[in-house]
Amino acid sequence: MRERAGEPDDPLFPTSRGRALTRDAVAHRIETHTTTASSRCPTLSAKTVTPHVLRHTTGMNLLHAGVDTSVIALWFGHESTEATQIYLHADMAIKERALARVTPIGVKAGRYRPPDTLLAFLEEL
Repeated sequence: MRERAGEPDDPLFPTSRGRALTRDAVAHRIETHTTTASSRCPTLSAKTVTPHVLRHTTGMNLLHAGVDTSVIALWFGHESTEATQIYLHADMAIKERALARVTPIGVKAGRYRPPDTLLAFLEEL
């Protein structure tokens, strides 16, 4: 804001006319920069990068950093923490840490690995 001598009510990322960027304008800028970045990071060209993907990634990173979902909900402007629960459902690492905490003493924590015979049976279905 200081660089542009902006006022507190001015948009943080203004258009050339000083108005707030629209959702489409933000999406277009992300698309443009993703295309540019893919020249140095070719795997980006096979990925979908949208404002929603960036928002979801931010939520997951905050969750991994230990930020409570109620704080993430407030930061995202969700009316309730229920809308933020999707981040918990999507994160296997957090689920594994929770399971590791409740593993009985003397039992090695790990994932269920079905026997090859069960897998063969299921593949035949």
